[in-house]
Amino acid sequence: MSVWDGLPGQDHAIAQLQRAVATANPAHAWLVTGPPGSGRSTAARAFAAALQCEVGTGCGVCKACLLVLASNHPDVSLVTTDNVTYAIDDVRQLITTAQARPSGGKWRVIIMEDADRMTERTTNVLLKAIEEPPAHTLWILCAPSPADVLVTIRSRCRPLGLRIPSRESVAQLLVERDGLTPEQADFAARVSQSHVGVARRLARSEEARTRRDRTVRLPLELRTVPDAVRAAGQIVELATSEANASAEDRAGEETAALRQSLGLGPDEQVPPKLRSQFKAVEETAKRRARRGVNDSLDRALIDLTTVYRDLLMIQLETGGDLVNEYLAEPLRQFATRTNPTATLKKIEHIRSARERIAANVTPLMAMEALMAALIPRSSEKPQHPVRST
Repeated sequence: MSVWDGLPGQDHAIAQLQRAVATANPAHAWLVTGPPGSGRSTAARAFAAALQCEVGTGCGVCKACLLVLASNHPDVSLVTTDNVTYAIDDVRQLITTAQARPSGGKWRVIIMEDADRMTERTTNVLLKAIEEPPAHTLWILCAPSPADVLVTIRSRCRPLGLRIPSRESVAQLLVERDGLTPEQADFAARVSQSHVGVARRLARSEEARTRRDRTVRLPLELRTVPDAVRAAGQIVELATSEANASAEDRAGEETAALRQSLGLGPDEQVPPKLRSQFKAVEETAKRRARRGVNDSLDRALIDLTTVYRDLLMIQLETGGDLVNEYLAEPLRQFATRTNPTATLKKIEHIRSARERIAANVTPLMAMEALMAALIPRSSEKPQHPVRST
């Protein structure tokens, strides 16, 4: 076991981080980038744990490693925001934290998730602290791509790029770490499109699998505007349920890890002096659930995109693997009712809906408009019908 086990298919990145840990003076600022599901936050936590590791390698079992992975190490600050952008006061507080010497660990590590949520003004406040941090401080910023942060930040950070892992590597992780059968693991890796976090949730939760199945079947059932309104309501309801369930699951894992790191049994009463740490986990879970609604909606829209991606592959007869292979027959039947051009337009409608929700348009309004746009039109019927078998 090691802190690197949660990064399937990222051998190149792990090797780079391990070399940095082995040196006495790693780069003072890192920019970890990669598409959703590549494991940006996981890589940042693993790096921080390895830097603090009592063994020096990221063993994953020493007290320092366990505390970092549970987000409870006193010298590792994991920063995120439930707002659209980071507030300047939040960044100024980070700068103050960065000046403090480690209380017991080897480094003062600050991990900033979603660094792309910093405005230019907020970034300018942070520049000096990243450019000339104290010798004991190390910054790790996470973003989808280098282009999502200002060039002034990029130029001051050492880049670390992650890639989407292969379906096989994600499935192997689920088998080895979560005890799934190869069939269960492959299904979860396939429908999640190798998103490790989503794959684990789908593999471990029947409710999550049911929610996703209901979501991807909705386009196949659209006929009228009332259908679209009902479908929009269902997706928003499913997204809210998914966000709450995900937050609860993660809080449970963090609480269990915290108990283990503090030497408390599963049913042992928490001493008064330690209750604040468990309270912090609960408060984080609440904030995560609020923000998670939009994230869950975005995930639902990605799942919807896989439906039209599969339809397009069927219509163009590419012979490639379908993401939703278990729905192959209904998809083939649906493909005969529309044409590739119309399918591409549906994908574009979904992309626009994702942008609206990211811009804080009321989710239900955005989803109603999308579902109405996804209703098959008679004008979309193919001139040369697609074979259904």
